[in-house]
Amino acid sequence: MNVHLLTEYLAFFIAFRYYLYLRKRSQDTISSNNRLSIILGATIGALVGSRLIGFLENPLFDLSWKDIITLWNLKTIMGGLFGGLLGVELAKKIIGEKQRSGDLFTLPIILGIFIGRIGCFLSGTDEFTYGLETSFFTGMDLGDGIMRHPIALYELVFLIILFIIIKHIQDRQIYRSGMVFKIFMISYFGFRFMIEFMKPNLFFVLGLSSIQWLCIVCWAYYLPFRRWERQIFTKEPNINI
Repeated sequence: MNVHLLTEYLAFFIAFRYYLYLRKRSQDTISSNNRLSIILGATIGALVGSRLIGFLENPLFDLSWKDIITLWNLKTIMGGLFGGLLGVELAKKIIGEKQRSGDLFTLPIILGIFIGRIGCFLSGTDEFTYGLETSFFTGMDLGDGIMRHPIALYELVFLIILFIIIKHIQDRQIYRSGMVFKIFMISYFGFRFMIEFMKPNLFFVLGLSSIQWLCIVCWAYYLPFRRWERQIFTKEPNINI
């Protein structure tokens, strides 16, 4: 049984059901048609981004048909997230939607990543989510007889903490529209930047992996947004969840 593939499908299903549940309970100011367009943009962007960054993590130069099939199977959640972000922004420009739309997706995305990472952890060294060899007390034999950093397990712990923090912020309903998604993106990409130093990456540019360069691009993308708008929270309740 391909545990990772199974958890991927489960992650998509449960995360989307959770999104529908949250939308039903929220006062969403974006129309249903525009939401569908935004989801479509996110899906296409995530599909392209996940494959592109997956390729940059493992660049192939002799693209035979076998390599093309292998390339299609190379994907990463980091590219999916940033590609989905760009896809959403493009879709919103096309349909003329001005409202910020990311907050409603934030918790379902975290939940989906969490479920997917369970599959990564159970897959051991069959998935490239394992760490370098270590003598640290958290080291685990992930299937190759070597004590390694369990990167997926570290991420599961981080995602639980991040979910609790963002859920608390949303429950208070005193944040600026769109800020919750920014907090998630900057926090998650910051975590991944640091954790990449514990992975046995093979391809580097100026000493950093492709994922780490993507993290830098993500930070640069959010930097102009009024420098975090200086105040993350507003004094007035925000109903655009």
